Amino acid sequence: MGFISELFGYLLNWLYSLVNNYGIAIIIFSVILRIILIPITIKQQTTMKKTSKLQEKMAEIQKKYKNNPEKLNQETIALYKNEKMSPFSGCLSSILQIIIILSVFWLVSQPLTYMKRINPEIIGKYTAEMQESGFEQNGGYIQISLLDYAETKYQEVNNQLQQENVENREELEAKRDEYNSLRLNMHFLGIDLSKVPTQNLNDWKVYVIPGLYVITSFISIKLTTATQKKKKKKQDIVVENGEVKENEIDPMEQMQAMSQNMTYMIPIMSVIIAVIAPLGLALYWLVSNILMIIERLIINKIMSLKESKDGEEEQNG
Repeated sequence: MGFISELFGYLLNWLYSLVNNYGIAIIIFSVILRIILIPITIKQQTTMKKTSKLQEKMAEIQKKYKNNPEKLNQETIALYKNEKMSPFSGCLSSILQIIIILSVFWLVSQPLTYMKRINPEIIGKYTAEMQESGFEQNGGYIQISLLDYAETKYQEVNNQLQQENVENREELEAKRDEYNSLRLNMHFLGIDLSKVPTQNLNDWKVYVIPGLYVITSFISIKLTTATQKKKKKKQDIVVENGEVKENEIDPMEQMQAMSQNMTYMIPIMSVIIAVIAPLGLALYWLVSNILMIIERLIINKIMSLKESKDGEEEQNG
């Protein structure tokens, strides 16, 4: 995870150097990352569509070999092979999302290491100074606390330098420069992105971004599962000798069910992390969710038009 966090840190730090605002840098970072992941998103959407169609053939195989489990598994594997699909494709996509989630979490919770790339000795030096001074710390996020401490000390030293006849001016200027190297502009639209919601329960502003994230997560899940549910309702039952029976579930369907469970698990896990992590992480997820919703709407529209065109060609052909 650290290697990926370092790569993300290079990009985020470069963006910050351009805009000098942590929130804006995260938004641009989110857009760039979503653009990079578009091929994976398209692949995921395509796989979901193909999986829904594959269930119709699966139902026939289940009916034909319902009393022969070994043959059923062989035919199921052969079907996936012929269709050039893997029942694990959805899980692999979910695993990739988890890796990205954790990498961005490390990046946001340790910005001095992964983003500003401050020497660990300097971080250790000022962490000890902060702790000795009794400065109020931000829970377990030492580097987030260090950002607040550096900002406070920078302003103090800078105010001293504004006075005339200051003793040790060169020493103070060097100190100011060191504190300045540890600073980040974490304020975005009146919200301090260094704050952790669970540690600032009396500040209503800390609920804005996580709240919007929960809403967009719900919309994203609905979009992801809508097509699957629609297809599934048509395939939940079969008619045999005039009787309505439920389809039997095979191992491959269980894998697909696992993938669908991951669809719910990832947003739930993200919400939990978002309320115990600095708000910068929730902002990243919020922007990513909005972009993902737009992507899925566009991709679903394109796929629907393609399916309609293919259907017309089959009828005319």
